[in-house]
Amino acid sequence: MMASSDIDIRGEGSLFSDQNPSEMDALCPSPPGPSRPQRNYERIGGRTGTSFFQTLIHLLKGNIGTGLLGLPLAVKNAGLVLGPVSLLCMGVIAVHCMRLLVKCSHHLSVKINRPSLTYGEAAQYGMENVSWLRRHSQWGKRTVNLFLIITQLGFCCVYFVFLSDNVKQVVEAANATTFSCQINYTNQTQVLVPSFDSRLYMLCFLPAFILLVFTPNLKYLAPLSLVANLVMTASLILIYFYSLTNIHYPIDLPKVGRAKDYPLFFGTAIFAFEGIGVSPCVFVSVGRQVLPLENKMQRPQSFTLVLYLGMGIVTFLYISLGTIGYMCFGEHIVGSITLNLPNCWTYQAVKLLYCFGIFITFALQFYVPAEILIPPVLARVSERWERAVDLLLRTALVIFTCALAILIPELDLVISLVGSVSSSFLALIFPPILQLITFHTEGLSPIVTAKNVGISLIGLIGFLTGTYIAIVEIVTRNAHKNQETFSTYMVQ
Repeated sequence: MMASSDIDIRGEGSLFSDQNPSEMDALCPSPPGPSRPQRNYERIGGRTGTSFFQTLIHLLKGNIGTGLLGLPLAVKNAGLVLGPVSLLCMGVIAVHCMRLLVKCSHHLSVKINRPSLTYGEAAQYGMENVSWLRRHSQWGKRTVNLFLIITQLGFCCVYFVFLSDNVKQVVEAANATTFSCQINYTNQTQVLVPSFDSRLYMLCFLPAFILLVFTPNLKYLAPLSLVANLVMTASLILIYFYSLTNIHYPIDLPKVGRAKDYPLFFGTAIFAFEGIGVSPCVFVSVGRQVLPLENKMQRPQSFTLVLYLGMGIVTFLYISLGTIGYMCFGEHIVGSITLNLPNCWTYQAVKLLYCFGIFITFALQFYVPAEILIPPVLARVSERWERAVDLLLRTALVIFTCALAILIPELDLVISLVGSVSSSFLALIFPPILQLITFHTEGLSPIVTAKNVGISLIGLIGFLTGTYIAIVEIVTRNAHKNQETFSTYMVQ
């Protein structure tokens, strides 16, 4: 499951300047070797380029995050058979759209004599290929950048909810925590210590998040980011182990889920495929990481193989954990599989370690919207007030994401909503349209045109239905919770 930016806004308050190398240098060190002159697109220590293996690792880390933990519930919404098949189809389509994005970027960069293009720039120059869209081409870049910002802030909201839910469960189950991990696989304990509402936990985390984003240079987080990646990898291995060894037979689960739940599956799945995970090295792109990763390779011509191999592994992980997790916990599966783990010290530690990784990742995900939105404001204030205004705006952005999370404290629905609203555009709708406008003067075959229109329509339908169902479910759950709270208050 999500990073410097794929957004190049030089002239609008530069996100990366040639005079001030990226703060991500310490997080993504280049391999040793002779240096050569820095080119504009090599923003993150890219003087020597990354190897095949390094690029593969970056791609894997960039697509494995919180979205992965929500896939067992997604499979439940689609069905034990339809879910994995749909994940496979979505993986194939997502990889194809990534390939389209790289192809269009290559074509346009050669056409305008640029070494590389960002996602937003590709949309802008693609629109300039169409005469009646040329005068509005800046809106192509602005639209893409808007959805990139929405995606990143959405990830930050998901992190608030994820941390509050998992820490709340650890605290409440403290009395029931044992050394045995073989009991109570549904995680329903007999002894619980009533705790605060999850939204109060979010408020408790708020000061810590604010202090975290005050970090003046992301290189200071490099050691913690490395530790976060390691503990999240170890946690994921333990989650796989428990799920595989605790599948209950016979398996009597619906092969196909309810039709009204399928849009929720779509939102969660596309969130996972679009997600940036925990790797600061993949933070270079916000949502569509393929362009900067390719730009940084020593041999960019090998990137297609990296893309297919890396996303093949990612798709296998998504399908396997989604299916195995659903088979293990069945109807009891919830928004994150970590919430279904048993109350033994091993898996309580897994929850807390994953929370630590997500906490550190928040700063990396937050970096992008902050660097896009804040510099234009700072350009309008005097140098004396720049630091104060910068900290104030960062605080306001964190409070804004916390407020959104408090309004929607449902992890599965937040993931599905973010995926449906923004990730569907970035992953499925924009790339096929970009190919159509980029190559429209070069004679695309009717089959290619129909295929692209079909993919974009799938994304649009997923966006409309996923957003609608997620909002309806959010309203329904909030109304139910409010009614329960009122009934409890009346009884007291």
